[in-house]
Amino acid sequence: MSRPRIGFLGVGWIGRHRMEAMLASGAVEAVAIADSDPAAAAAAQRLAPAAELVPSLEAMLALAPDGVVIATPSALHAAQSVQALDAGAAVFCQKPLGRTAAEVEAVIESARNADRLLGVDLSYRFTEAMQRIRDLAKSGALGRVFAADFTFHNGYGPDKAWFYDPALSGGGCVMDLGVHLVDLALWLLDFPEVVKVSSRLSHKGRPIRAGQVEDHAVVTLDLAGDVTVRIACSWCLQVGCDAVIGAELYGTDGGAALHNVGGSFYDFTADRFRGAASERLVSPPDAWGGRAAEHWARRLARGERFEATTRGLAETAWVLDRIYGRTAAPPTETAPIGTPALERS
Repeated sequence: MSRPRIGFLGVGWIGRHRMEAMLASGAVEAVAIADSDPAAAAAAQRLAPAAELVPSLEAMLALAPDGVVIATPSALHAAQSVQALDAGAAVFCQKPLGRTAAEVEAVIESARNADRLLGVDLSYRFTEAMQRIRDLAKSGALGRVFAADFTFHNGYGPDKAWFYDPALSGGGCVMDLGVHLVDLALWLLDFPEVVKVSSRLSHKGRPIRAGQVEDHAVVTLDLAGDVTVRIACSWCLQVGCDAVIGAELYGTDGGAALHNVGGSFYDFTADRFRGAASERLVSPPDAWGGRAAEHWARRLARGERFEATTRGLAETAWVLDRIYGRTAAPPTETAPIGTPALERS
């Protein structure tokens, strides 16, 4: 049986890392590579010498790939995903899938109509620490979970100008980092109804104004079943290390927490709490970075299609719209999307 033929659109550091993970799995093969930076494209081609360098998504789709992996700037994700899906290719896209809930819904609708596998690189779901904590929550070992805290403070800010343009990025640290936290909160608790969303977004310590994106955010989600979730994320916060990342669940019979180690973006522990006692469940190392990509590649190789592949994408996008104070329709409404030119992330 032949392996699915994949095109890789955008092969900066993240795109190339995901490409390497997919190819290492042996589940797929690279047929095409596109990036506006010739050096990045050449570096990616060294991972797959037989892959053709192409100038655009249109040229890539002309080769009729089975799937397209998208790692371009956020403003392009939804339009490029729709274009690939409408051409009959499955899609694995970097987060966020869209800048708004309407964009995300349009992509999901295209995947549904084409009956093609759709995946998003929500990579923190695939850490061993998060997997163990979710198992505890789903098994009832924590009792009724009633509170959770999620944190992602990045000691630095993005190094590309488009992140700071709300028209291109869709938002600041919430769209960049908070998307992971919202997704984890809903995923860990099995996607409960979100009853209320409140947020405070700031830029350099002041409320954001038109044309700005937030570099600090505090969000509260009230969920069905009397669950309160607190989310905090930031860029360039004075935290004394590279990053502070955490996820803490508190239930009537116990608690559990993920924390990064020594300011690392990659190393995590997981602990279980019983009263004042703590039990270490997971310690580094854990090579989790490419697992979401590899998981999608293996599902595609098995012939999986649209059904049950998108749970949580619309729900998370809806919450993000509410955080930003945008009018948020139920996750069934779609809107047309333009098709910007290819850029590199």
